[in-house]
Amino acid sequence: MSQDDKVGDDGRLVVAINGGPRKNWNTFLLLEEALRGASDAGARTLRYDLFEMNFKGCVSCFYCKTKENYHKGKCAQKDDLAPVLKTLKDATGLVMGSPIYLSDVTGSLRNFWERYVFQNIIYSNTEQSVLERGPGMGVIYTMNIPEDMMPVMNYDILLSSHFYFLERLNPPILEQICSCDTLQFNDYDKYYAPMFNSEAKKRSRELEFPGDLHKAYELGFRLGQVKEKQRIRNA
Repeated sequence: MSQDDKVGDDGRLVVAINGGPRKNWNTFLLLEEALRGASDAGARTLRYDLFEMNFKGCVSCFYCKTKENYHKGKCAQKDDLAPVLKTLKDATGLVMGSPIYLSDVTGSLRNFWERYVFQNIIYSNTEQSVLERGPGMGVIYTMNIPEDMMPVMNYDILLSSHFYFLERLNPPILEQICSCDTLQFNDYDKYYAPMFNSEAKKRSRELEFPGDLHKAYELGFRLGQVKEKQRIRNA
């Protein structure tokens, strides 16, 4: 867990959930830039690295759907993710990031979504979520393919399915950033990956990635400006 030194006096808190395993690489760097933007906007920031935590996805105990608990938005599991979910109840902003593995987010971020989103969803035709108002949200994706390959790989459908569930939490902001054609290795000569042009990958890193970092900063700044806290429905 990483935390900045700035503590605002208005309760703004932007939390980053890192679903990537590599420190100081694509997803991590973009999330850090988003947090820098949030901090510059005056918010306190926290980062959680899921690959350093011991937790599971949803285990279908349905504690969060019982009649006495459905309105609380609380998961019954007691593990490393439990205090994170508790902290998120105070967050005004939430930025999540993951590399794309086998055409989806990492298992760690998927497990986080199962726990965070499902505990807040209501099985009702009239109310979608425990949250009348959720935190502002952003999702940062990093991927090896170029942008023009995203429709071919059906990533537009994938990302829309992610947003369908996140929208149910009623965020005032919901945005995404796709960082495409990312650099996987520092030294492509060390790995057997003949389908990639290492020089083209390096050029993309030099020319395109700085723009993605700027987008992440701007996203974080917007999330850091959200002042209204989450509201529990019928609280």
